[in-house]
Amino acid sequence: MKVSGFTFIKNAITYDYPIVESILSVIPICDEFIVAVGQSDDGTLDLITSISNPKIKIIETIWDETLRENGAVLAAETNKAYAAISADADWAIYIQGDEVLHEKYLQVVENEMQKHFADKSIDGLLFDYLHFYGSYDYVAKASFFYAKEIRVLRRQDKVYSYKDAQGFRKEDDKKLNVIPINAVMHHYGWVKQPASMQAKQLNFNKYWHDDDWIQQHVAQANEYDFSSLTSLQKFAGTHPQVMLPRIQRMNWKFEFDISKATFSLKDRFKVLMLKWFNWNLNYQNYKIIKP
Repeated sequence: MKVSGFTFIKNAITYDYPIVESILSVIPICDEFIVAVGQSDDGTLDLITSISNPKIKIIETIWDETLRENGAVLAAETNKAYAAISADADWAIYIQGDEVLHEKYLQVVENEMQKHFADKSIDGLLFDYLHFYGSYDYVAKASFFYAKEIRVLRRQDKVYSYKDAQGFRKEDDKKLNVIPINAVMHHYGWVKQPASMQAKQLNFNKYWHDDDWIQQHVAQANEYDFSSLTSLQKFAGTHPQVMLPRIQRMNWKFEFDISKATFSLKDRFKVLMLKWFNWNLNYQNYKIIKP
């Protein structure tokens, strides 16, 4: 069984992406790891090169800055990385530059790939998600934070990144058949020094919207206002080992009174429907196959 990892990145230093930690978190179970490095202004290519692991294969890319609708450029870059995977790979592990897999799940993922290796009807493996917000001590619980996503794919020629690179589709725009597994991806995209978070918001939204929309909807401020989200819970688990040095370097304060957490009626309704009737009312970009 051959396993390839793949990701894409650009300006990781400027926008404080934990891309090195992302790669290191899954590379132990990969035979190769493809990194599509977009032309950057901050030494991102040198950063990836500094990892100095023989499994890593770098492809240099140029982002199409005209793709400013629905995050299409992110899917395009994901597809470039996926296309560079060795043709004889059996599985592909996808991870984004602000995601990190806890080491305790490496064996779980490897076992699941082995378990479903021969069943060609299974296109991928579905991971649970924790979305950290503000600091490494809190996780967001609002419904617009996706609860699950595909992060292991069976290597197929006609699979492609869908819309803004959150998920995948296959030939004729079909959803992938997936098996949920007991593995959790840690998403740190909303944990940054407030000034870095604000800079990321201004930059990242240009891949979804035009300048007029950004001017009207993204606050013109020096720092990001983390208090805009109130549906948070305290994190009681442990972080991946590769993240600990970064967490120790945290140089800003973020505190939230969980007794004042508020959840929308929409979120409460969705939770009740899932609890009472096992109805998941969130959007699902995949088709779950019962094991």
